[in-house]
Amino acid sequence: MSSQWTRAEEALSLIQVTGSEKNEPVLINGMTDGVRCIGVGTDAAVFTSDRAPGCAFKLYSDIALEKKEIEGGVYERLAGIPFFPRYYGAGRNYLVLSLEPGITLYDCLLQGIPIPEQAILDVEEARKLVRARGLNPRDIHLKNVILQNGRGKVLDVSEYVLEGNDNRWEHLVWAYRLFYHMIEGRKIPAWALEAVKNGYIKLDKADEHLDAYAQRIIRLFPRFMK
Repeated sequence: MSSQWTRAEEALSLIQVTGSEKNEPVLINGMTDGVRCIGVGTDAAVFTSDRAPGCAFKLYSDIALEKKEIEGGVYERLAGIPFFPRYYGAGRNYLVLSLEPGITLYDCLLQGIPIPEQAILDVEEARKLVRARGLNPRDIHLKNVILQNGRGKVLDVSEYVLEGNDNRWEHLVWAYRLFYHMIEGRKIPAWALEAVKNGYIKLDKADEHLDAYAQRIIRLFPRFMK
């Protein structure tokens, strides 16, 4: 596998990933033949290379190289847990992970693809196993969980060394149990999902108003409900 990385590294070295101090998505310059970007975040972007099939290369901006070291260490501690990509190694500014086919839960909602309960249960089990390794499974949301052959897999582990519970996954499970049956199999437009997300961000995650917020969402988007 390392010889494949060497061949891919030549092409990846032509790509510049630039970060922002304002926590905005990274900018990408210098794409080259045989390399495709499959994801963009605030610290890094993820690429595939024809020279290393089966691998995903997570390239970090120079201001996020410390996070690269942290995330690589997290993947090493999660070795053997089937609900995460396999970790193959690292270069100066990138991690090498297994390329995981699938569609994010966010895109499932956009495309009207049913999300089976098994995918939710898989993420719940993954969180238990992460805690057993002494890490903190947080920042799990619709865009970093994929549906893969009816099962759930988590893609981003960058915050597992941080303390505290952001409650994002717990609230998603709560919404899935109570309300998902109303929209299962229906396409939800991006503007509606973003409106829900933006409203949720403004909530005090520890207060008692989540039920009232959910009822407002139901009234706001009645045509998407069964």
